[in-house]
Amino acid sequence: MTVKFVLREDKTDKNGLAPVFIIAHFEGLRLQGFTREKCLAKEWNADKQRFRKAKEGYEEANNVLDAIAERVQKRYRELRTAGTPPTLALIREVINPTAIVPELGFVEAMTAFIEVLRGRGYAFNTLRHYGTARNHLATFLASGRRKKINVANYDGATHDDFVKYLRTSCGLGANGIYSVVKDLKTFLRYAQDERQQTLGLELKRVEVRYADQAKTYLSGADLAALAAVKLSATLEPARDVFLFCCYTGLRYSDVAALHGGNLHALGANGDGDQVLRLVQTKTRATVSIYLSRLAADILDRYAAPERSGDGAKLLPVLANQPMNRYLKKITQQAGLKRLVEVVSTAGGRVVKEAVPLHELVTMHTARHTFAVQSLLRGMPVAVLQRVMGHSKIQNTMKYAQVVEELQHQAMRAAGDGPATPAAAVLDNAVCAAMAAA
Repeated sequence: MTVKFVLREDKTDKNGLAPVFIIAHFEGLRLQGFTREKCLAKEWNADKQRFRKAKEGYEEANNVLDAIAERVQKRYRELRTAGTPPTLALIREVINPTAIVPELGFVEAMTAFIEVLRGRGYAFNTLRHYGTARNHLATFLASGRRKKINVANYDGATHDDFVKYLRTSCGLGANGIYSVVKDLKTFLRYAQDERQQTLGLELKRVEVRYADQAKTYLSGADLAALAAVKLSATLEPARDVFLFCCYTGLRYSDVAALHGGNLHALGANGDGDQVLRLVQTKTRATVSIYLSRLAADILDRYAAPERSGDGAKLLPVLANQPMNRYLKKITQQAGLKRLVEVVSTAGGRVVKEAVPLHELVTMHTARHTFAVQSLLRGMPVAVLQRVMGHSKIQNTMKYAQVVEELQHQAMRAAGDGPATPAAAVLDNAVCAAMAAA
């Protein structure tokens, strides 16, 4: 437990006196309480967290602070010794109940929860997602003058209004709402199960279904056209990085971070085939990916010969937004203009529209492409799972188009004889995977 005292100058009264608060942190919880002591700003030493000699009766006032800190620490030790989980309610018993700051508002409580996750080592992108959900909630509560909402009075009606706000005011689709509500539900479960707080609604009410959507991917012919198109010096590197991801299945975050330490030779003398060994940024899974001829050629085009011995970046990867913007131009120039059906909802209605393929391509399309082409070329699902870094094989099987393509091949084989291999530009060894070293 850590205890400190702060002067809350934001609560200065008309006489210029600011209250002194005690703030204690323990096991992810934050206790804040008024000590009943006040002083002028010039009478407080922020570094020492005590009153200056300029304050009348400063010695007695400092003794009061010392006594409060000692009581809080003692109460915490007693609970731990007794095997009782320390809670805000149990710790605050040593401070005058009337001096305790009211329970944290919903947004403040969720912010504290995010800090707990940070302390537990959650990845940056995961924390960012929780932050997005928190920010949506903060804007919603502010717009509806619901600033006094906390975990205990966030009820079903408020939640329904929040979901409506996400859909109508924020314009989020079904899966965008699902992402926000999923993070909100995780926070509420934490408040209930780990902090023994009473919720204002049942967790089963906090539910939005995820809508499976068709994943955009490129065919073998698309990849061939993309590899052959002549591009400007500005666009060519973006195309090559995208193709490299199509050949390896890497996410944007991982290809952007590739350095010499990720590259390894298989030959005893360092002159054999090469593999990438890395820890994925998103999942922390360790993966090992064999570099096909096509992937290795791209690497040779950009990486220095001594790349295996230093930490230099292996590929010229731009920020994600510019990369996605360039990819739409590149794929359009490559002739990827066939129409793709996109299904969305608007005003409760299902809306279908035909969109040119090049408008849908992003860096993540490369990962979908890798998965589709890998399965079409016969890679076992279990092996693909390892290469993709999926913790569950169900995640690997969510590529609906893969199932559809394999179904077509099976039907073609049954009706018209031997199946014709799907057109693909990928090298025979592109999807080969090795067990992580």
